[in-house]
Amino acid sequence: MRVLLLGGTTEASAMALRLSQTRIDTIFSYAGRTRAPAPQPLPTRIGGFGGGQGLATYLNAEAITHVIDATHPFAAGMSRNAVAACAQTGTSLIRLERAPWMAQAGDNWTMVDRVEDMPDALPDTPARVFLAIGKQQIGLFSVKPQHHYVLRLVDAPDAALPLPHATVVLARGPFTAGGDAALMLEHRITHVLAKNAGGTAAQAKLEAARALRLPVILAARPALPGATLDSVEAVMVWLGHSALRGV
Repeated sequence: MRVLLLGGTTEASAMALRLSQTRIDTIFSYAGRTRAPAPQPLPTRIGGFGGGQGLATYLNAEAITHVIDATHPFAAGMSRNAVAACAQTGTSLIRLERAPWMAQAGDNWTMVDRVEDMPDALPDTPARVFLAIGKQQIGLFSVKPQHHYVLRLVDAPDAALPLPHATVVLARGPFTAGGDAALMLEHRITHVLAKNAGGTAAQAKLEAARALRLPVILAARPALPGATLDSVEAVMVWLGHSALRGV
């Protein structure tokens, strides 16, 4: 058995730690979007594969028998490439995905189908927006230049932001509800925007918004193909069963 673990999430790091405690030959893969990704207790590669065909070539060249997709729930391109490459090469594939967030009493959420729909959900009058969606899709909000956007990023932007009014806060999680509430009060936030990533590592902003009674605009996850498990131990069982079946 030789495993490729596609990482970049808290769950991927937990999976890497669990695999490192076994004799399973595993390679951890980062997409390379963060300049200084967290070190892992496994042999690690950084960078893309060159699409689905590039990943299929890699799987064959490295004699990978099992792929664990533990990428971000919104990394749809990578997940779809993994499905295509594993189907082409006959490689076993499982997705490790945390449950999405669910609204609780006191939440004021507006759900939208896609990240691309989020700008239209903002008011026309100027607002102060905590934009917690990462850096890849910031440009979508250039159609609403009247707002002031507060962006929390792991790395400083490589180029000027496409937003006339923006503040960048550099920080790496996990975060706390108290810390996020203080940040929102400091920047006089009126709206919180986020992707429904789920899990505990990034939910502090939703807890802070609930405490401050701020409206939240939340983008639903993209629909992804393939089988999914929601825990590290469930994936370990899957690995054992897959090995016994010879798939």
